Amino acid sequence: MDLTERLTEGVRTALAKAGLPEPETCAWEVPRQAEHGDYATNVAMTLARAARRPPRQIADQIVANFPPLAEVERLEVAGPGFLNVFLSPAWCVGSLREILAAGAAYGRGTGEAGRRVRLEFVSANPTGPLVIVSARAAAVGDALARLQRAQGARVTTEYYVNDAGNQFEAFARSFDARLAQELGEPATLPENGYPGEYLIDLAKEYRGEGSDLLLDAPAPERLERLGRWAVARVVEGQRRILRDYGVEFDVWSSEQRDVRAAGLPERVLAELAARGLTYEQDGALWFRSTQLGEASGDDRDRVLRRSSGEVTYFAVDVAYHHYVKFQAADRVINLFGPDHHGYVPRMRAAMQALGHPPGSFEVLIVQLVTLLREGQPVRMSKRRGEFVLMEELLEEVGRDAARFTFLTRRHDSPLEFDLAVATRQTAENPVYYVQYAHARICSIRRQAAEQGITLPPPGEVDLTPLATPEELALVKRLLQYPELVRAAARALEPHRVAYWLQEVAGMFHPYYKTHRVIQDDRRLTLARLALCEAVGSVVKNGLELLGVSAPEAM
Repeated sequence: MDLTERLTEGVRTALAKAGLPEPETCAWEVPRQAEHGDYATNVAMTLARAARRPPRQIADQIVANFPPLAEVERLEVAGPGFLNVFLSPAWCVGSLREILAAGAAYGRGTGEAGRRVRLEFVSANPTGPLVIVSARAAAVGDALARLQRAQGARVTTEYYVNDAGNQFEAFARSFDARLAQELGEPATLPENGYPGEYLIDLAKEYRGEGSDLLLDAPAPERLERLGRWAVARVVEGQRRILRDYGVEFDVWSSEQRDVRAAGLPERVLAELAARGLTYEQDGALWFRSTQLGEASGDDRDRVLRRSSGEVTYFAVDVAYHHYVKFQAADRVINLFGPDHHGYVPRMRAAMQALGHPPGSFEVLIVQLVTLLREGQPVRMSKRRGEFVLMEELLEEVGRDAARFTFLTRRHDSPLEFDLAVATRQTAENPVYYVQYAHARICSIRRQAAEQGITLPPPGEVDLTPLATPEELALVKRLLQYPELVRAAARALEPHRVAYWLQEVAGMFHPYYKTHRVIQDDRRLTLARLALCEAVGSVVKNGLELLGVSAPEAM
């Protein structure tokens, strides 16, 4: 049981003893000012109506009846009824033993145990190389998967390849035109084609392989085969870049193979019709999205099958989520780009209409990235100036700096990525600052070993010499980590971990500079080594959740 859970049990016990109603939940926060304690809760205010008493009176009863806990030094009531908890310094210092003993398992929990999660992210169209916003989505999605797994969930990560429909046809025609140009034939790109120079490279590669040029094949067959070849090459490149980024997907799904060829769109249209959720108008088949009222949030009905007989992408997506994703998951989470805001309500409505519980289908919108250098906008792409390639970003700043920088802000907030800052070896660069804290601790460990100093097992270390305010503050921050991870996983917000790591690094570096770790006093040396080891271990755990390395030397 974590610290906040033990505090909650103490509150429940006190309320029961006082004959007052118990809350469904008891939310804790860390006050910004030390004089307000180490943890605070507004539980007395949330119970005021049910208890028919003023919040401050309820808080006083909690203090009067709170059971003795080794963790708690004292409780105070503040303002209109806030309950402030001050932790016992002796207990805090002693808890370092648990942190050290837990090692890599510290911060992991079981809050999501048994839950099956299907997490789709990146899923860039297979019509070109990955760009910088794909890199942000990959960092967020992979960190979310790690967070969910750290809380016991069974997570399946997925990349969905949109290799069918109008975009595939436009891509195939564009590649066909580039191949014709490569063969010296006059050809122009289709009006809705893809002008990227990467198609010129693909055409050279195709010809260089001695592949069948399909000159005598009927146009539909030629476009289909050329398009499939080009998509396979683009997806292969996307896999390679993502692998270099430290992202490996459990499932690579194909719209053509796994949905359309399997007949799922027709199947879902029949099921929706059987539920009375479709109607025909002007030769098209429509989904009664607005009929679902507040459950929909959609402002108009949506087309499932056009008058031409062609199913819409919406129908394909509904079928895929219903028959594939939800067959293996209790919770489906998709990361979409900022241009998908309007698409979310209709998908949510369709999922609820097909019987999936509210909240089981979630969409996170990953906002755009502005690339800067020394604060000035920059274009990097050598292939096309209108977008920045993920590959070029990684070449310039590296995997760790890219991933950590993308995770310093909420996914739904626009992000400014300064290339100069991301490569700077100073405190201004957040990933360097955090990684350097871990490397510094590894250096202290090596220095101790060189002097023949060995840290005893956690249970045998005398921690009582840790008495400075800075040491106590560091320990208290480490104690917050399990709840931080649990909350970040629950809220789907990995940036909380990145922010916390920066705070810890910001506390450790000044401590290191003002408090000598290895010194003549052996008891103090061992106690401070234990503190450093605990900080290093938890920092490494946090970086692992973000998919960022924890170097031992820098």
